[in-house]
Amino acid sequence: MDTQSIKNRFGIIGNSPALNHALSTAVQVANTDLSVLIVGESGVGKEVFSMIIHALSPRKHNPFIAVNCGAIPEGTIDSELFGHEKGSFTGAVDHRKGYFETVNGGTIFLDEIGEMPLGTQARLLRVLETGEFIRVGSSKVQKTDVRVIAATNRDLLEYTTQGDFRQDLYYRLSTVPIRVPALRDRKEDIPLLFRKFAADFAERYKTLSVVLDPAALQMLVNYYWPGNVRELKNIAEQISVLSQDKNITAEALNSFLPQRNNNQSLALLPQSSTAMSPGASSDFKSDRDILYKIIFDLKKDMNDLKQMIFDVAHHQGYTPVDPSATGSIMPVYTEKETSATAAFSPVYNTNTPILLDTHDHHHEDIEETLSLADREKEFITKALKKHKSRRRDAATELGISERTLYRKIKEYDIQE
Repeated sequence: MDTQSIKNRFGIIGNSPALNHALSTAVQVANTDLSVLIVGESGVGKEVFSMIIHALSPRKHNPFIAVNCGAIPEGTIDSELFGHEKGSFTGAVDHRKGYFETVNGGTIFLDEIGEMPLGTQARLLRVLETGEFIRVGSSKVQKTDVRVIAATNRDLLEYTTQGDFRQDLYYRLSTVPIRVPALRDRKEDIPLLFRKFAADFAERYKTLSVVLDPAALQMLVNYYWPGNVRELKNIAEQISVLSQDKNITAEALNSFLPQRNNNQSLALLPQSSTAMSPGASSDFKSDRDILYKIIFDLKKDMNDLKQMIFDVAHHQGYTPVDPSATGSIMPVYTEKETSATAAFSPVYNTNTPILLDTHDHHHEDIEETLSLADREKEFITKALKKHKSRRRDAATELGISERTLYRKIKEYDIQE
């Protein structure tokens, strides 16, 4: 089957050299049983390439399944992939076959392989090398004949140096690597893709197809497209549905494109091959931003707490002492020598300032948690409540990845 026929069959649009090379590699490797690692940013269409490889292989009449490793909780991914025995863990009310058992003879596509836990990576390596696996809670070794195609939007080689991905598994998976180009790296295909999407949506919504004027088309080509083809398709659908005028100017198009500030624009500049992958840098930036937010809020709370203590102490007749003289981060107060306050003696605890009345033993505690973990848990709980436990929306609100949010929910035992 020639390249153009494959494009027509699987809905691939574009003629850039990088895209054609990736497609040619997929066709060549399809007739073998070699493991394939598909590399590319989120939204470039990596799953389509896995379907092409399966459809052109001798396994095409056997099962094909796509598994998103990043969407399966760490505690259940072993069960999903390899199955489990009854009673092997809480909730295992019956035995269950895993994907490697049910897809025997076919192909399994492991998307976001970089999110797979290290323990599961060891199990996967055994399957790749010997075709053997063991269900969770069992000691019986079982055999399977499954072709593995993996995909990632991360720099797995960099992950191996950090200890987050097994080096032996990386080299076993990347027997044949296929790099799917980002949309910004095949600008000549952007007009073709937009016209195709616009025509499809016009047919779906029974309306005229939108047309871009030259300035708008140039703006479309020059946009960075961090979401790649998926983002372009979403923009085309928005314009098709919301635009009253089907002749789109640059000004009209600009209202549909996400507005980014200078810092975000700088973050979207192309990275060198030695830089951290887009997904990894995004997770790092998100975790850093939420930490900064917590620290700034803590600083404000500390200032408010100091002022409150000062006001209470001043009202009861105490005067502040310079904290640097006591080695404390909180103000320390001494009693004024007046008849009105002679019955009081100041008591200072390193954690909480307490004003003690020695006559009736009544005391007032002024205390607020200053734990970073508690504050982070509070933010996450509020975000989940705001978005009615929709984790993807909550993660977006917090500025962290969905995977990181799941890990935090588990870590803090947050009840949704």
